[in-house]
Amino acid sequence: MKKSIPFLELAAMHADLADELQSKFAHMLQKGVFSGGDEIAELERSLAVYLKSRHAIACSNGTDALELALRALEIGPGDEVIVPALTWVSTAEVVKMVGAEIVFCDVDSNGLINIDQMESMITKRTKAVIPVHLYGKMVNMDRLLSITKPKGIKVVEDAAQALGAFKQGKSAGAFGDIGCFSFYPTKNLGALGEAGLLITADDFLDRKLRLLLTHGQPERDVHELIGRNSRIDTLQAGFLNVKLDYFLPWQQKRKLLAGIYLEHLQHIRGISMPKGILKEDHNAHLFTIKLEERDKLKGYLFDRGIGTAIHYPLPVPATPVFSDNGDFPIANKIASTTLSLPLHPYLGEREVRLVCEGIQGFFRS
Repeated sequence: MKKSIPFLELAAMHADLADELQSKFAHMLQKGVFSGGDEIAELERSLAVYLKSRHAIACSNGTDALELALRALEIGPGDEVIVPALTWVSTAEVVKMVGAEIVFCDVDSNGLINIDQMESMITKRTKAVIPVHLYGKMVNMDRLLSITKPKGIKVVEDAAQALGAFKQGKSAGAFGDIGCFSFYPTKNLGALGEAGLLITADDFLDRKLRLLLTHGQPERDVHELIGRNSRIDTLQAGFLNVKLDYFLPWQQKRKLLAGIYLEHLQHIRGISMPKGILKEDHNAHLFTIKLEERDKLKGYLFDRGIGTAIHYPLPVPATPVFSDNGDFPIANKIASTTLSLPLHPYLGEREVRLVCEGIQGFFRS
């Protein structure tokens, strides 16, 4: 295959938006406000409306969002936090960073926290659960909350990959006490650097989160509590304001391309397709397939100029830094069989068909 198809290529997007991004940068340069200001306020207002959340608090990145959420909920030493075994490492890191203990839980066939197992792991020390909307597919939050709410267990939603996923009109991140998002450049809505967001319906938590992310200051040189610097960069807020105007068409394009993948691949024996990727509770962040010969297919496609990725090669508890010897059979299986195919709004329909042809060729060889 002569045409090279990278897994993700952001240059085309930014070339398309170059005039608007450069104009936004010139405007901010002329205005001279690089911390705080109108761009951040505009971003928070727009996202609060889109996510139908009472409060939206922009911050420095998705990892800080998760840690700030735990701190705002006063999770710390002596507490246990249940975390799915299959996720990006930040979900587990932040639990250690606040001094709490991680309780890893296996996942279901979709890579989402196994709610039945989660319920069985709750103890008197369980103070929070962090469900992860992995690959952009939402956890069954109604069921999860039916278990946690009566027990007073806090819920921090890791929606880093799930901006744009809704269930019955309610956004991922809006079900629990606090929802956390990432605007890392590879996300469906990505900054030109690092940025993140927290959402909450609670006025007290909104104020506390805003204090925590800016040195505990309600105003300059007044410190109500010990905080940190987790403010969003004003430049990134400005760039996100430009991109936000295109987010819905980009989502439509992702769904269109996902539909082409399904059309051409769903009948191949030996491949498992992502479930529900065309539904509203999935934002089509990643198109993941599962197959026993994952590594061979990855190499086969690479040799033909097609880029793929693995999310994630190991469950978090299997990484050396955590070294949890628990039993996580589903997480282990998904980690060893899942391959992410190219999927982004600047990918062409013809390119998706070429990827499908490559996969079909692998199974014919």
